[in-house]
Amino acid sequence: MRGMYAAAVIVGLIANSVAPRTAHAIGCFSGGAAGAVAGHLAHHGIIGAIGGCIAGHEMNKHQKQQREMQMQQQNVYHR
Repeated sequence: MRGMYAAAVIVGLIANSVAPRTAHAIGCFSGGAAGAVAGHLAHHGIIGAIGGCIAGHEMNKHQKQQREMQMQQQNVYHR
């Protein structure tokens, strides 16, 4: 169990150091933690953490783009 948390922390730290400074790592941290838990149940905690980090980052990026698009549409309607 302790190794699962260590794997999630290590993956998060690596992703945070590699990612551009403008990127937010919250998706990687939350996805990595969830992936580590799911991977631990399947006896693949590190692989789950890495996959969860990637999926969480992409999901966070997609949600951010959706919010920006909605804000742009709202600004167009208010003009």
